[in-house]
Amino acid sequence: MPENSNYAVAIDGPAASGKSTVARRLAERLGLIMINTGAMYRAIAWATIQRDIDASDTAAVLAMLDDIEVTCGVNDGTSTILIDGSDPGEALRADDVNSRVSAVAAIPEVRHLLVEKQREYLDLGSLVMEGRDIGSVVFPDTPYKIYIDASEEVRLARRSAEGLTDVVSKRDEEDSKRKTSPLVVAEGATVIDSSEMNIDEVVDAAMETLREQGLNI
Repeated sequence: MPENSNYAVAIDGPAASGKSTVARRLAERLGLIMINTGAMYRAIAWATIQRDIDASDTAAVLAMLDDIEVTCGVNDGTSTILIDGSDPGEALRADDVNSRVSAVAAIPEVRHLLVEKQREYLDLGSLVMEGRDIGSVVFPDTPYKIYIDASEEVRLARRSAEGLTDVVSKRDEEDSKRKTSPLVVAEGATVIDSSEMNIDEVVDAAMETLREQGLNI
């Protein structure tokens, strides 16, 4: 971690595990900035749709990266991302974005660009950052690491309740098997299984975990 007084709470986990909601609630309780890194990769996937680029065509995606402006910021304590000055908004949750985000996220150059931007957020203040490689790659030295998990059945039901139709097992396989920054339980992370818990129970468990990991809260 950078040598300043700011710190990062890393929240990792697979699709529909509840990590985004937990991260947002933790950030509110702790008064920290909440960073949704999944939205950053989704924004790049969204950009490929806008430009009619095949997300599996690495050369085309890299050429697009050289031609677009990716602007990361914070609004009301939550991360924002603009592509060429435009906010994709709710389009980031669309099925066509879901279907290609893993392919985009598997490109090493995309991950390198966004990891740099993710680390820069720590200059703005202490963070709760959620994603798939926060504790393993983005901030491997932070002592505050949580991995939110849930059964495949529960996660699929959560996706369906959101009106999304992507198959979480396919996302799991793609994210876990990619060569660059695969989804793993980071060294030192505490796993919280949210399958049989409501959101308040998961957040309480996360708060207790952070206390056990030494965070003075």
